[in-house]
Amino acid sequence: MNEAVKITYKVARRIAILTLGSTILAVGIVMIVAPGPAIVVIPIGLAVLGAEFAWAKIWLRKLREGISNHGARQRSERVENHRDRHR
Repeated sequence: MNEAVKITYKVARRIAILTLGSTILAVGIVMIVAPGPAIVVIPIGLAVLGAEFAWAKIWLRKLREGISNHGARQRSERVENHRDRHR
């Protein structure tokens, strides 16, 4: 009986994480077109899902890398524009 309870707890935890994470992720996706901080909410949803699902961890890592690369490109462009103005 104890093992059956353990399996049930694992399944219930997984379902709860899936439900909560999916809801947060869906709200974040809606915020892409509606007003709201989608750039903050989507990673939170992926982080919640990442507690239980490997695919969510991978998506979160790719999202972070994409945001980081985008920021680095923007900084690089600003530096180049600044150098061009002062030559």
